[in-house]
Amino acid sequence: MCTAPLSVSVKEHIDISAKEKQIFEFLIEVIRHCGLQTQLRVAGGWVRDKLLGLECHDIDVALDDMLGSEFCENVNKYLLDKGEESRKVGVVQRNPDQSKHLETANMRIFGVQIDFVNLRAEDYGNDSRIPTMRFGTPEEDAFRRDLTINSLFYNIHTNSVEDFTGRGISDLKSGKIVTPLPPKQTFLDDPLRVFRAIRFGSRFNFELDEELKVAVMDDDVKAAINDKVSRERVGKEVDLMISGKQPVKAIAYILQLQLFWAVFRLPPEMKPPAPERCEENCVAYMDSAWTLLQLLGSSFSTNDQQRLCLYAALLLPFRSSSYIVKKGKLNPAVSYIICTSLKLKNDDADNVIALDIAAEKFLSLIPAIISDGDLHVPEVDWKHELIDVPAASKLKILCGLIIQEVKKSWRTALMLSMLLYPVDIGLSKSTSSKSKELNERKELINRLQKKILGMGLDRIWEATPLLNGNDIMEILELKTGGPLVKEWQQKMFEWQLSYPSGSKQDCRDWIIETRSKRARID
Repeated sequence: MCTAPLSVSVKEHIDISAKEKQIFEFLIEVIRHCGLQTQLRVAGGWVRDKLLGLECHDIDVALDDMLGSEFCENVNKYLLDKGEESRKVGVVQRNPDQSKHLETANMRIFGVQIDFVNLRAEDYGNDSRIPTMRFGTPEEDAFRRDLTINSLFYNIHTNSVEDFTGRGISDLKSGKIVTPLPPKQTFLDDPLRVFRAIRFGSRFNFELDEELKVAVMDDDVKAAINDKVSRERVGKEVDLMISGKQPVKAIAYILQLQLFWAVFRLPPEMKPPAPERCEENCVAYMDSAWTLLQLLGSSFSTNDQQRLCLYAALLLPFRSSSYIVKKGKLNPAVSYIICTSLKLKNDDADNVIALDIAAEKFLSLIPAIISDGDLHVPEVDWKHELIDVPAASKLKILCGLIIQEVKKSWRTALMLSMLLYPVDIGLSKSTSSKSKELNERKELINRLQKKILGMGLDRIWEATPLLNGNDIMEILELKTGGPLVKEWQQKMFEWQLSYPSGSKQDCRDWIIETRSKRARID
């Protein structure tokens, strides 16, 4: 099926702000004062975003005849000659592992951080994505960039946009992601550019060029991704995609380009193994989660909760999978994917796993929550024995325990449970019926949220315990704390959920009585 070409609104010229005008005129004055022949151009993303009518505060100035640090020295010479204080110069050394292939200098000018870097050309070896750098012409610098839409310059001297590849502006107008040079060679030189192409394509809702797609799926390019790109860099690019404005489109591109398992590597000997079409299910879950988040609105979750929620949805098919580590210990497969495949933080893995567990727990309680007390609270196997309370309080305790575990993210966990309730939404629905069902599930989420808030459970994790650890040790006649005190603190949390008006003395009496009953039973 053919896709209609995009038409993107692109400005004919760049409108600079008063602050930007002040900065550019200052830089021109530095050149004149110091007798330099340097040509100054703003490069890359700032030019692209300005032409699209977007705000951009990242100003990267490209220099044609000197290093950034040398130019900053000239700026400070100008300031000192004018009787002003020099500015602090920051120098970011080459760091190829972080895609910093050459030195960059930066300094604040009129309160704005400006980066200065020389124009360069790149020569690549066969076994590395780290190029040999040399001074280059503006044309060489434009053609060595990752994408044509990122290869544009704004010449500060002529106040004009320069398109040395001859197609940067046209690709911007047609909404195309294209490499300046043939894509296969571009990706073999630096395979990280594959992920940048996907990220920018999803970010601007642009289409990937067909020749580019073919190149990405080439076996040589896939091998280069595996051999040359560190897992840290893969993880960083994926995280930028997940945190972006079109995360589903980005991951769908990864699936479409047959990169899913190269990105989200599974642990060895995972049990149960990934079922057939599992990767499609992953994207389908994420798509549904993203749609629900949009339907629920920005007030439903913070940006970081949304990010973790999308990871949890994407990896939902692996929520019950594990793999063996040292001494036969089982670790969650989700932890391996996040920490080993993507090299993200351990906290990210812990939070995603906690969300999936909380969603599963909510799933078992949903019928009872929406039944207005008409339905019996189910028996749950949470490896936790509840205190003896009236049946009416049991549901409140169970919901409270879930919220205590994931705290502010409880709404996110509740939303995740809707991917599985009343039936697994997965791949089973057509687009129209799935849209209708997601709207129905959004209404159910709001209803459930209202019920839970009606139980008085919002921010319950912040509730002040009636008794502290020392109080409990005194009642239990213990000399030191430990697991027993922690156990009673948890029981006290449940008791306070059941008796929100109970006093400190009531709580002490309950502990004494409960302890006495247990002693008689033992």
